[in-house]
Amino acid sequence: MNDFRSLGLSERTLITLENKGYTKPTEIQSLAIPLLMKDNVDIIAQAQTGTGKTAVFALPLIEKLEPGADHVQAIILAPTRELVIQVCEEIESLKGNSSIKTAPIYGGQPIDIQFRKLKKGVDIVVGTPGRIMDHIRRRTLVLDRIGYFILDEADEMLNMGFIEDIEEIMSKTPSEKRILLFSATMPGRIKKLAENYMGEYRHIRSEPQLTGDLTEQIYFEVKQKDKLEALTRILEIESDFYGIIFCKTKADVDELTTKLLDRGIKADNLHGDISQPLREKILGKFRDRKINILVATDVAARGIDVGDLTHVINYSIPQNPEAYVHRIGRTGRAGKRGTAITFVTTSELRKMNFIRKFTQADITKQRAPERHEMVDIRKKRLKNHIDKMLSERETEGYRKWAKELMEEGSGEDIITALLKYSFGNDLEEMPPKRDEVMKIDKGPREDRRKKERAPDHITELREGDEVKTVRLMIAMGRRDKITKGRIVEMVHKKAGTQPEKIKNIEIMDDTTMITVPSKDGKSILKFFRRTLKGKQPLVIKLNEEVPRSRGQKSSDNRPGRKEKGRFIRS
Repeated sequence: MNDFRSLGLSERTLITLENKGYTKPTEIQSLAIPLLMKDNVDIIAQAQTGTGKTAVFALPLIEKLEPGADHVQAIILAPTRELVIQVCEEIESLKGNSSIKTAPIYGGQPIDIQFRKLKKGVDIVVGTPGRIMDHIRRRTLVLDRIGYFILDEADEMLNMGFIEDIEEIMSKTPSEKRILLFSATMPGRIKKLAENYMGEYRHIRSEPQLTGDLTEQIYFEVKQKDKLEALTRILEIESDFYGIIFCKTKADVDELTTKLLDRGIKADNLHGDISQPLREKILGKFRDRKINILVATDVAARGIDVGDLTHVINYSIPQNPEAYVHRIGRTGRAGKRGTAITFVTTSELRKMNFIRKFTQADITKQRAPERHEMVDIRKKRLKNHIDKMLSERETEGYRKWAKELMEEGSGEDIITALLKYSFGNDLEEMPPKRDEVMKIDKGPREDRRKKERAPDHITELREGDEVKTVRLMIAMGRRDKITKGRIVEMVHKKAGTQPEKIKNIEIMDDTTMITVPSKDGKSILKFFRRTLKGKQPLVIKLNEEVPRSRGQKSSDNRPGRKEKGRFIRS
């Protein structure tokens, strides 16, 4: 079956699909839709996230239900409010001129709004188990005449502990109905649910592997304290990063998001403590690519359907293989390639091997670029920018000044001085060191313990001679035509801070971050205290003081446009 016409759909539905630009069904659609259109059997459909599962049950419902009946004809349960909304929107987009009515029922929306819609009469109810139970108890929702009971993301609902609610809702439905289960994985609890509530059923599966061929799956073996640096290097080297970073707990999500923001990397987060209006606002920014990085817990990310994600990063290793499948299923979809990266500590290698065995996927061990390799990447990027500026004649305004400088010294000396002035130590040659953070120490256990007690710094610390640094944010960025040189010059002129003390300059669209010794930070804040941009201070302290070695070299962790990079196989 290579087109929708062969699936038994009506001409009206075919026209709607053509208008939406759908020309060829996915594998799960080709396998399941004919069964739902012709046969009267229950179905378990197993397919990866993003393979068009919603259309599998939406199209037959649109074809077979009678609009305007005086009762609910189908109930669809989904694990999250986002998925509920998505399913309703998809049904609405597929129904064409059909008058079938749907109602999204989920927590976070006033229940009286839902009650009024149910009272007017709907054909399909799509909801989360908890809110559906509320309506059943209030007798504002009656399911005793439904013909279809559908579980979407069934494995996720069981993982979230909804089994008792599902069974309670099932008990309020007639015995004669069709049950459809849709799931990315097939744990034993799904099979047990099928045995208890489904009669003769068909199990159809669209792919031989649980994870897609379009997703490159790799893992890094890193120490816990080095994960942030590994992540930062990934974000810098990967071009046009657009993805979700998964953490284990809400506290982990908040902490990582704060650290990314402190490094000048634009990101936002999602977890269970975030209100529904704020959640929808954050997701809107993410879908519109106003932010390219979303840090989330598993629960908060369930139901998020955002296309074209380039990456999924497991900052914390998933709790089980099913969670791994759901996480990485968000990239490598709709014929586009993606990358899934998992950070693994030495103690988690056994769990990683279990995930590999369960998914039967080719998950390769690689390592992120080391410090000296990052310098090469930055140099290459800078050279590309220079070549572009020269080709577009964007440097003409400086040509007269350049000629004057050339009269005072050799071109090599002048360029060297300009690079040093603009980039400080960021582009200096740095040979690899034995304590490189991306490597896992395999020395004697006693030595490992000593090293793991060392302070959590990116580069090697010298004994003693420690100074504290502070991170400052300046309310000027690329939109203000700001450069590193201008930032250094402004701070030096106003506060007297020596240029070599201004490190880790990161320029974003509207702001710039700098790191300076704590003493100089206090001086800068004092001299800029009356300098405003609009009604806001021009310079503010971004975070608390953190220890820093005098010998520590800073790295440019800007998340801006990047050269396309790749990692190194171990």
